[in-house]
Amino acid sequence: MFRHIALGSFFVGSLISLSACETVKDELGLARHTPDEFMVMKRAPLEVPEDLAHLPKPQPGAQRPQETPALAQAKQAVIGQDSVTKTGQASGAEQALLMKAGAGKNTEDIRELVNKEAAEQSDTNTPVMKKLLNIGSDQPAATIVDPVKEAERIQSNQKSGTPITTGETPTIND
Repeated sequence: MFRHIALGSFFVGSLISLSACETVKDELGLARHTPDEFMVMKRAPLEVPEDLAHLPKPQPGAQRPQETPALAQAKQAVIGQDSVTKTGQASGAEQALLMKAGAGKNTEDIRELVNKEAAEQSDTNTPVMKKLLNIGSDQPAATIVDPVKEAERIQSNQKSGTPITTGETPTIND
């Protein structure tokens, strides 16, 4: 009986120790091989031009010249066709989406509008600790209670039978 238990525990122990080996896991098909999502499509490295004074002007929304074939191939694989027609114009659905999103409407005074909205929301965006400790505000700091005088006030209220909240709380002035 003891022999069967020893043999069984030896067998279970050897299986556990072997299952920890990576090669054994691969051989038994227990290892998980997940794809690396960052290795699906590599980005082309940035190139520094020789003459930095004559850089081309940036074109918003334009693709990087190094990635055009890979991006077109990815669009072809996912969508089945290029989303931009051969003339370089967006399709009708894309144009409708852009018009609904207000892409053609530019506000000239956007900086003033953003500054105004930020000033209106400055009170609500103050961190909690700054609100609690009155850091960086024009409001007076919190009052500090004088513990000795407050204890005397509470004791005298208790002796006279009045509520302990009666009277003014003594504070320490800076």
